[in-house]
Amino acid sequence: MAKEKKALEDQKLPKSLDHMVNDEDDIVTLISAEGKEIDFIEVAGIAYRGNFYAILQPVELLEGMSEDEALVFKVSKAKNGEDSFEIELDEAVIDAVFAEYEKLVDEAVAEGEGQESQE
Repeated sequence: MAKEKKALEDQKLPKSLDHMVNDEDDIVTLISAEGKEIDFIEVAGIAYRGNFYAILQPVELLEGMSEDEALVFKVSKAKNGEDSFEIELDEAVIDAVFAEYEKLVDEAVAEGEGQESQE
């Protein structure tokens, strides 16, 4: 992730990746089923099949997760107008969201390399 971030710095990025690189403090606090607050770093926002998904990485490792893992949440508007985050459990959707994220990163890196070769 650090290499990707370094490669993306100072690039014109898709909006879903721009905040990931330029906003170090994108912290989302969610409440677990047990009522515990859990802070996440927002890695990216991905539009997929008419829905919006957030890729979130816990600030402190959660039980059973490794350092480089992240979770996918479906984001929608709650009745009160605030964002509602629901953990995505469908493996096909999770895989598709991560594939879209990787595609955006690859495109941004390739575009950056193309700009460097023109200079």
